[in-house]
Amino acid sequence: MRAPFTLGTVGHLGLAVRNPKKSAQWFARALGLKKQFDFEDGVAVGNENVTIAFSKGRPSPETIGHMSFHLPDLATLEKALKHLKKIGADIEDPGDEIGPEAPGSPHMGLWFHDPDGYRWELSVQGANPQSD
Repeated sequence: MRAPFTLGTVGHLGLAVRNPKKSAQWFARALGLKKQFDFEDGVAVGNENVTIAFSKGRPSPETIGHMSFHLPDLATLEKALKHLKKIGADIEDPGDEIGPEAPGSPHMGLWFHDPDGYRWELSVQGANPQSD
């Protein structure tokens, strides 16, 4: 059966973290997200595209594979990589950080982990000149 609606932008994503305020500060520094509101045992940060609500709890990064955000072009992805390195983010694939999302994929990305171990991706759609 076909759903009678189409999803829009991400409303919010909720994650359990050790320290919501520290997570909010890290995401502000790493991804430029701004504090949106406080709630019981947590804080939310975001921009016009997404809100991430951090609640105090036991982190469970194994519950999601990763979350991906699109960037407009490879130059911006390279700037993001330089910035993430500068702030000491845990970036995957040291020395070969930017690469295809999967073998043969037309999309390029980079992956990193936040201080609670959740995996994040920044990607550029259709930017891989090596794809089929």
